[in-house]
Amino acid sequence: MRDFSSDATVTSVSRKPTHSPSKSICDEIRLIEGLGVEGDAHCGQKVKHRSRVRQNPDQPNLRQVHLIHSELHDELRARGFEVTAGIMGENVTTRGVDLLSLPRGTRLQLGNTAVIELTGLRNPCSQLDSIQTGLMEAVLDRDEEGRLVRKSGVMGVVVSGGVVRAGDRIEVRLPTPPYRRLDRV
Repeated sequence: MRDFSSDATVTSVSRKPTHSPSKSICDEIRLIEGLGVEGDAHCGQKVKHRSRVRQNPDQPNLRQVHLIHSELHDELRARGFEVTAGIMGENVTTRGVDLLSLPRGTRLQLGNTAVIELTGLRNPCSQLDSIQTGLMEAVLDRDEEGRLVRKSGVMGVVVSGGVVRAGDRIEVRLPTPPYRRLDRV
């Protein structure tokens, strides 16, 4: 199944070669199949997230690309936070697609050739509070059943490489049912 929503677009792209809470906005990023964002600290086949490397450096990298919906930025700004694209460490900022509701295995085509497969939810960490006090708590919520809701974006792996720029259209390709909810990775 494909969703050809004309409203789903990339609003910003970011990368940073060093580990830090925020990434630098770029004109474009290059996604490399099986590795992630060229020139980004999290690029590689094996896990690059520092706490995960300490646990087991041989884990596969399921966090090659971090995406955040700009609607979250809107929500946070309405609550008094000063947030912009890249500030929470995302590589791709989107608008018009409900990233958090997509099932595991969803593929997002960004622009003409780049395709990311969603692997899970970003688990927010206390580094967000180094950006602004209270930001970590602001990206956590509870649903009707009391389950923790992580709102700080989704993670994915690159299944087809290519260049991604702000303004690129996003095509959503849902996996074959039954759907599996995204969980933290």
